[in-house]
Amino acid sequence: MNEETEVIIVGGGPVGLMLAAELRLGGVSTVVLERADAPAGHPRALGLHARTLEQLALRGLQEPFLATGVRVPSWHFGFLRERLDLTRLDSPYPFMLAFPQDRTEAILEQRALELGARVLRGVAVTGLTQDADGVRVSVDGGPDRRAAWVVGADGAGSTVRRSAGIGFPGTDADTYAYLGDVRADAPPVPGYGVQNEKGALIVAPVPGGLLRFTGYDPEHQDAGRRELTLDELREITTRIGGADFGLRDPAWLSRFGNATRVAARYREGRVLLAGDAAHMHFPAGGVGLNLGLQDAMNLGWKLADVVSGWAGDDLLDTYHDERHPWAEDVAEHTLAQTALITATSPTGQALRRLLGRLIDRLPDLSLVLARRLAGLDVHYGKEGELAGSRVAEAGDALLDGRPAELVVEGRPVMVRPDGYVGSLIG
Repeated sequence: MNEETEVIIVGGGPVGLMLAAELRLGGVSTVVLERADAPAGHPRALGLHARTLEQLALRGLQEPFLATGVRVPSWHFGFLRERLDLTRLDSPYPFMLAFPQDRTEAILEQRALELGARVLRGVAVTGLTQDADGVRVSVDGGPDRRAAWVVGADGAGSTVRRSAGIGFPGTDADTYAYLGDVRADAPPVPGYGVQNEKGALIVAPVPGGLLRFTGYDPEHQDAGRRELTLDELREITTRIGGADFGLRDPAWLSRFGNATRVAARYREGRVLLAGDAAHMHFPAGGVGLNLGLQDAMNLGWKLADVVSGWAGDDLLDTYHDERHPWAEDVAEHTLAQTALITATSPTGQALRRLLGRLIDRLPDLSLVLARRLAGLDVHYGKEGELAGSRVAEAGDALLDGRPAELVVEGRPVMVRPDGYVGSLIG
């Protein structure tokens, strides 16, 4: 096949754009096809956890995030009142950074464009076919496009995943949450959250003077995907939180379910998956975007090496082997958090109180859960071995100023147990 480009990425969200930048570091010609004509006007995800910030630092990208993001020193697990202490994390970034997804997307798009990727908006992919030499992508209202490889970063309803025949096993939604980005004349105190026999409500700041009110309402589970109204949001907050907080001027009202699925495989021939196309789950703990960005970091250098001829395409099988288990892990702990968030019965409330007391009295339990949310437990080798472990564990020098000279450009480096860190190229 006479390819138009070496790699087509379907989906121009943060994951697709991060992957495009990684591929360009490897010298791979890359085109991003995005269905939407323009970026979303509201942020979906609001948080970046420690491991994601570490990986952004390896590319010298951390400063735009740290400069304006809000550092949150403690975070919730399943809306429990007893917060997890993130300051104990063994990371240069012992916090959760409150940072809206639309600004993350803007930073990563600028990065991808500066490195030479092409980002085409208003291009809806409708299907694809592949053979041993490449992939042909069908586009609504336009000519087919061709590439040697295609990556689906096109969300939970991924056209790429379906067209490639990759299964998406898991569970359907049986619980629905509400979300409203609104203004409030009588806002609650910062860090406000409540969970009781009437439901759950947590409030977080959103750029532009807005507040995000989100949680679980047991009285409106039959509403499913029906549109949420401002009057309904006021009624929910009054019933659960005891006040309507003077809610007005909604910028975004939505409902979402707890459908939880992980792709059966992350690769089918010359087609790969990343981000929500590979996994979906309830957004408990704010880990979804982080999981996808870490997919992009794992896949980027591998696909670049394969395209450039530095490695055989069996290297791409390690992408599934390494990332799939951690998507399953996130699926498990978000389901567990969902059970805690929706535990409004007397027995559920008792369980929450018991677990909360354990977190409060057992600092090590708090740390275990904090590391899980932060992604610091992720490793690809055997426990206790440097190979496959986080850079923070394998060589602190890489997180102490050395990235600027060694890994920002995506070069391979050698890290030895004796502390030696050096470039393998040039």
